Amino acid sequence: MDWGTELWDQYDIIEKHTQSGLELVEKYVKFVKERTEIEQNYAKQLRNLSKKYNPKRSGKDEPECRLSSYQSFVDILNEMNDYAGQRELIAENMMMNICIDLTKYLQELKQERKTYLLDAKKAQQSLESTYKQLDSSKKRFEREWREAERAAQYAEKTDQDINATKADVEKAKQQAHMRAHVAEECKNDYAAQLQKYNKEKNQFYFSDMPLIFNKLQDLDERRVRKVAQGYILFSDTEKHVMPIIGKCLEGITKAGTNVDEKNDSLIVIEQNKSGFERPGDVEFEDYSQVINRASSDSSLGTPKGPMDVLGKNRNKNFWLFSKKSKPTVTEDFAHLPPEQRRKRLQQKLEDISKELQKEVDQSEALGKMKDVYEKNPQMGDPASLASQINQTSQNIERLRGELNKYETWVAEAGVRGDTLRYKSHTFNNNGAHDLLSPDGAHSDESTPDTSQAIYAEFDDDFEDEELTAPIGKCTAMYSFPGASEGTISMQEGEVLSVVEEDKGDGWTRVRRSNGDEGYIPTSYVTVSINK
Repeated sequence: MDWGTELWDQYDIIEKHTQSGLELVEKYVKFVKERTEIEQNYAKQLRNLSKKYNPKRSGKDEPECRLSSYQSFVDILNEMNDYAGQRELIAENMMMNICIDLTKYLQELKQERKTYLLDAKKAQQSLESTYKQLDSSKKRFEREWREAERAAQYAEKTDQDINATKADVEKAKQQAHMRAHVAEECKNDYAAQLQKYNKEKNQFYFSDMPLIFNKLQDLDERRVRKVAQGYILFSDTEKHVMPIIGKCLEGITKAGTNVDEKNDSLIVIEQNKSGFERPGDVEFEDYSQVINRASSDSSLGTPKGPMDVLGKNRNKNFWLFSKKSKPTVTEDFAHLPPEQRRKRLQQKLEDISKELQKEVDQSEALGKMKDVYEKNPQMGDPASLASQINQTSQNIERLRGELNKYETWVAEAGVRGDTLRYKSHTFNNNGAHDLLSPDGAHSDESTPDTSQAIYAEFDDDFEDEELTAPIGKCTAMYSFPGASEGTISMQEGEVLSVVEEDKGDGWTRVRRSNGDEGYIPTSYVTVSINK
């Protein structure tokens, strides 16, 4: 069943119904837009909430951060932040797949409906124009027929009039004949217009308008299907992210199950154990003896009464519960209990040692670079490295001083860890590797002071090692004298085996076929590493 057959005479109803359908689409788009705003605001509030309760960067180093209950709470905040992201994704997908898509489709439907209604209006106007022509020809035929009848009656009356002349009779007959002819022409025109109108009317009601109505029906059904898809998308959009939201919720559950109260208690003990011994028993104080001695000991000073003697121990039993003033933070952590002080000193010692190692590595790299510049001025000016070498040397000496200081404090704390060893090379003005004493002066001895075991040198970097398999080959682009310790000379065009790649300091370790090994400037060769 279609509108063109069943609703052939319900143009106004069809026009109103299709308009109402388009308004429903507009209403649904507006509804989804407001839903997306709710989702966006909800996601924004969740993000702000997570940010509000997330620890600040400076607070992440607090002792409580190691507790599982604290870490689980941070995990929950992170999961909520991810959850907020999924709500934002829902809003974004609804806006793109429903609002924008339906709005575009709605504009197309409006334009299509407008075209069909315009075609219907044109067909209606054409039929009305034909009807007006029919009505005009009908009225003309009616008028001319009456005039012809009057003319015929007048001619008959004139013919019967004995007083009328023959000329008058002839004239009246001619007039009647002319009117009859005009009336016959109007009759024929009216018949033609009637046939034309009936044909157009039949075309209008059985072809043109049913076709337009059926097109409007198809438009309306397509509109209904599209909005139905929008209804489904409203649900599917959220269903699509439900697995991820489920994982967020599972993460929150997991955060709760990861809380370990026993381990938290152990962490609290580890972080806060003072190392003090429990206080012993309070000794009995015999005030009677003090009073008896008062008279005989008068020459020693003013005698002390019982309350004076009691005063020095009055609060001794209650130190655990007394209100403690905030300790003054000191560099050696002396304000902390012994156990906590030991841990903090060890951590500080490790941090300084790592920083010292970095500076030593940087110093050695600068020294190698300076050697290259001195041997090959075209590669750079050695004087340009002076400020960096000087600054690195100062940093090394400063860190060594701090290392000594913290070594002493660690020893005072009653704990001695494994002896640390670091490269202690620095550079003189000529770029040679010299050993510095702890105070920064040059030492001619190869063994540092035993009291400074922390600064004992590593074995020389270029000491003979077990031969390793080459990892590639290189070809010399320039000649290199190899005058510095640990380097090897080469001639332009010479092919060498690569034993160790450049680690960022500008040097590559190579080996000749005779077994000689050493370092060469990476920029002097073209390197090909085996795949």
